[in-house]
Amino acid sequence: MSISSTYSMAMQSRARVLVPLCVGAGAYLCFLFIGDTLLQDSDSFWQIKIGQWILDHRALPYTDIYSFTRSGQPWISTSWLSQVLFASSYAQWGWAGPVILTTIAIALTVAIFVYLLDAHLELPRSVLFAMLALLLSLHHLLARPHILALPVMVLWAGVLMAAADRRSAPSWLWLPLMALWANLHGGFVLGLALIGPIALEAVEHAEKGRRIQLFLRWVLFGIAALIASCATPYGWRTLWGATNILNLGELLTVIFEWMPANFASFSAFEGALLGLIAIGFYRGLVLSAPRIFLILFLTWSALTHVRSIEAFAFLVPLVLAKPLGGLSPRTEPDAAGANGWPARYVTALGALMIVAASWTSTSIYMGHHRFTFTMLQTPVAAVDVLEQRKAQRIFNAYQFGGYLISRDVPVFVDGRAELYGEKFVMDFFKATEGKQPEILPRLLDEYKIDATLLVADAPGPQILDHLKGWKRIYADDIAVIHVRDNGQVADAPSSAISK
Repeated sequence: MSISSTYSMAMQSRARVLVPLCVGAGAYLCFLFIGDTLLQDSDSFWQIKIGQWILDHRALPYTDIYSFTRSGQPWISTSWLSQVLFASSYAQWGWAGPVILTTIAIALTVAIFVYLLDAHLELPRSVLFAMLALLLSLHHLLARPHILALPVMVLWAGVLMAAADRRSAPSWLWLPLMALWANLHGGFVLGLALIGPIALEAVEHAEKGRRIQLFLRWVLFGIAALIASCATPYGWRTLWGATNILNLGELLTVIFEWMPANFASFSAFEGALLGLIAIGFYRGLVLSAPRIFLILFLTWSALTHVRSIEAFAFLVPLVLAKPLGGLSPRTEPDAAGANGWPARYVTALGALMIVAASWTSTSIYMGHHRFTFTMLQTPVAAVDVLEQRKAQRIFNAYQFGGYLISRDVPVFVDGRAELYGEKFVMDFFKATEGKQPEILPRLLDEYKIDATLLVADAPGPQILDHLKGWKRIYADDIAVIHVRDNGQVADAPSSAISK
């Protein structure tokens, strides 16, 4: 091999190391530019509020302190570390803080993802898979704790799959990653669930003489991972809190992110499923039983709950990477040239330049752009009216709960569905969506409501317009307020509106 060829291959190897960083930086700058789209879920308000409470009190919540319907009831925050990070960044930079924190998490996820795929696939295909994964996840890329845990999820799955590909068990040095995940978000239970099928993948392809030994090593690793997941301030209760929301039954069908996938119109997820089937047929993929189970499990999860689509988008390619890579082996660059000190120096320098350029771009962009939360989730004027009237017990729309918490207003309900329970929240939705309007007067009387704050275009305000003892006093494009009418006569909607 000539000197020029060796040099060229070493340069390709250095480029390979830097490409994941470049792709991550590109994703960072892209989502920073559209950062306002990350601020579309009112849960971000109460996540930050809880983080502020933790910082102020140097303690963690064990009971509800934000509602008047569940005040004092047991409740724990399985995302306490993410909430503290969001609250700290918000205190420092306003809404720019959570946006930057979220975009960094997205960038890390993409960089780790491309790096892991690069072990088996050519870079163009790795980058293409990353772009497709981001496209599938767009609906759930929000300034919320699950995004901060996303790079941990991808790295954890990559570590497990890499161990299975080597026909060995993961190093115990990776267990702190599970502890970090458990403190960031309740989705860590997925990481525990992945251990079993990936362990079977490793054992199935190991030499017969060492299968039992390898199986026992995976069992011990799984037990250790379970223990590591309890390395939180809440201990074993973290597991209880993380799985509690899955027991909400019918309620999971009315909260958007927990709804099943809808194929009434063509979506990116539908395209991904069809593409997955097409790739399997076209390339003649032959997968082991554990890999088939993993793909079916991740597909089932995404079909059952749309919030699981990002797990499908980022984990299925990791499962398929080695089988796909085996169909078209690539030429490996010269390892000596890639690992030499000059190459490492150039790689480190390139990485620093990418980080510096990204941060400089951030500073410049923040200098002339102010990130703001979507107005559809922030009934500012309506809440001002309620505060002027000194309303004490407000029957609020589900999506307004987070904003009310941020304004220190006790809520009827908010995004912590596991706190309120299936029956309570389902009664609320049935009453306000017009499915069972007879429930509404009972709720208003049972909880001694003196004002309501509901979404302007929902059925609830129209029901209240004709409900004896209530009158509309305010309405705008976002929210409508009704208060009790001492005269016990329902006013006509047109005469009860003030803007």
